[in-house]
Amino acid sequence: MTEPREGSTSTPSTTTTTRRALIAGGVGLGIAGVLAACSGPSPTPTRSPSSTPTPSRTPGPPPSTTTGPTTWSALAAATTGTLLRSGSQGWDGARVLRNPRYDDADPQGILRVANADDVAAGLAFARNTNTPVALRSGGHSYTGWSAGGASGTDVPRSLVISTAALDGIEVSGDSVTIGPGAELGDVYAALAKAGRAFGAGSCPTVGIGGLTLGGGVGVLVRSFGLTCDQLTGVTLVTADGAVHRVSSTSEPDLFWACRGGGGGTVGVVTSMTFRTQPAPPVLLVTIVFPWTAAARVVRAWQAWAPKADPKLWSTLKLLGGSRHSTPTVTITGVWTGEKSGADTSVDGFIQSVGVTPTTHTATDMSYGTAMAKLGGGAQRVSQSATSSIGSAALTDSQIDLLVQHAAAASQVSGLTEGGVALDALGGVVSDVGRTDSAFPWRSALCTVQYTAAFRDGADPAPFDAYVRGFRKAMTPAWGPGAYANYCDAAITDPSAYFDVNTSRLHRIAEQVDPGGVFAQPHWV
Repeated sequence: MTEPREGSTSTPSTTTTTRRALIAGGVGLGIAGVLAACSGPSPTPTRSPSSTPTPSRTPGPPPSTTTGPTTWSALAAATTGTLLRSGSQGWDGARVLRNPRYDDADPQGILRVANADDVAAGLAFARNTNTPVALRSGGHSYTGWSAGGASGTDVPRSLVISTAALDGIEVSGDSVTIGPGAELGDVYAALAKAGRAFGAGSCPTVGIGGLTLGGGVGVLVRSFGLTCDQLTGVTLVTADGAVHRVSSTSEPDLFWACRGGGGGTVGVVTSMTFRTQPAPPVLLVTIVFPWTAAARVVRAWQAWAPKADPKLWSTLKLLGGSRHSTPTVTITGVWTGEKSGADTSVDGFIQSVGVTPTTHTATDMSYGTAMAKLGGGAQRVSQSATSSIGSAALTDSQIDLLVQHAAAASQVSGLTEGGVALDALGGVVSDVGRTDSAFPWRSALCTVQYTAAFRDGADPAPFDAYVRGFRKAMTPAWGPGAYANYCDAAITDPSAYFDVNTSRLHRIAEQVDPGGVFAQPHWV
């Protein structure tokens, strides 16, 4: 299971010299794992997922006056990063995402920026030539929008502005400043070396920019908060090329949008600063139950996990597919307190299930070791995915429906592994008001991710149908809400992601990007 990931063609190749960037490049604020968030207090919005969809912004005409590069060769000369075109050395490796289903991506060019000036030059070129822009940090976009022109994504061939090379990590006292392209595994390792920690996801190759801008659900979320809750400052470049350094006291609207408003919404992020805490010891818990107990496990887990001691986080996975002889029920937990407290809580949960686990392990380890172990492998996997927000406890009949759809993964021909993962919320997540950041799901029990992995090159249609059918089946129970970092092209109303915050987010985006430079399908 993985976390979320993310014009005129002339001469075939133009390349400049690359130099290593520190903390100065950019991640766009806008959607899931692609990249990832302008001024003055705003009225409280009243939009809900059931209301009329907010229309997406559409690109406007080029400006009447031009400054900055107007040709590909001029763009190459104006930047210190690397500009790749079709035929350039390294092109094929640079154009693909983490999901091989988008391997036919054919963008007009890829600008691997080295600093904020490169971002501004790329945006000026896009404005001057009316070239569409796609933004990318870690390349984990579920929808493939950050590919800049892959089939089935509804994104035209674009200039991809990539912040992958902006991967610097600087730990200073109780804070850390990180480039948006830094991969999570490297961030965890650097923090652990300094004896510090923060809460984020588990996929080691996801870019910190997209993860944070969409919210940031992870293994310490109940004790540390969402990744975006630990954010204290952001540097970003808006569509006009201006550089903004934002925080809760400087351009607070922009900072608000950065905290859960998604990648590619209001600008290209070039630096992010987070508060950290002393690295805690970690108890890693794994519990496996027989499939026959699946419904009982779900019933007990939803009553326990979101309300447990905030030092405990857990995820419940119901998975089937050709990798499994029978569907599986697995709970992974992370505890950051005294081991006796974990024993009491976990033992109470198992007792409430009323079935003896087939596996139950609890292993003490350091923060760094635990984060590396939870990350698993980093291989590219073709998959379909979508999400729900677990807004309420399921009834017995709804639990049966959840279990039946998870088991049905094994009946989908070619599906190697799929089903559902429920990641607990609660704890300190609910201490933040639903309109205090762009992430609105503060009172939810969990985030829900439906996935289907399949063979590279296979037609994704049946796997898309499986995960979307699963989401549709659970919508009467949980409503239309979804997690921005698990975006889905079939969700056409952005209020599904942002709920009561949609209108404010849309207004901020309109203010800083009136021409729709960062417009994406079905986004704010």
